Amino acid sequence: MAKHGKKYAESVKLIDRDATYESLEAIELVKKAATAKFDETVEAAVRLGVDPRKQDQAVRGVVVLPHGTGKTQRVLVFAKGDKLKEAEAAGADYVGDADLIAKIQQGWFEFDVCVATPDMMSEVGKLGRILGGKGLMPNPKAGTVTNDVAKAIAEIKAGKIEYRLDKAGQIHAPIGKVSFDSEKLNENLNALIEALSRAKPASSKGIYLKNISISSTMGPGARVNASVYR
Repeated sequence: MAKHGKKYAESVKLIDRDATYESLEAIELVKKAATAKFDETVEAAVRLGVDPRKQDQAVRGVVVLPHGTGKTQRVLVFAKGDKLKEAEAAGADYVGDADLIAKIQQGWFEFDVCVATPDMMSEVGKLGRILGGKGLMPNPKAGTVTNDVAKAIAEIKAGKIEYRLDKAGQIHAPIGKVSFDSEKLNENLNALIEALSRAKPASSKGIYLKNISISSTMGPGARVNASVYR
């Protein structure tokens, strides 16, 4: 079992593990309990009433957080010709085709999100195992396989995140940084929950939003009252 330091032990005392809090109160407690020397990420964990083994209940999608994540996303775009120029003009950090594919095959990963035009996917497919293993493979559902590369880049830079159900039936997603104003973190959390509610599979029965908790990178978690979202 991992041992925690004195700071963590003190911060744990701020949050009652058996209690559920209204979202804003939970956020303020998580902010108080964050004691690391860096600006910790605040993450939401949402347990959904779905069966992750069933394909028709695989919850996955994207949401643009109104106040971003606090992290500058490095965007790589696979494109050719005019689309390559369009991506450069829109602020992509890296743009290319075969040259970038070769670079990634050699172990280069200085980027956070990949976007590709549809005509590049047969080539990008060669990186399926490499990018897929890191959750970086462009995907039409995530809006990262598109001819509108300028829009895709703008949304990612503005704070678009992708969420997907894990094997335990949970969604984990960043909602900002500890340095964010509590109201802004709350608005980001609300945007995420609204997106998850819209993504509810038709075959899901019973309570859909089962549990919500938030925590900082190094701090303890606080349970949020999920009933207000149902």
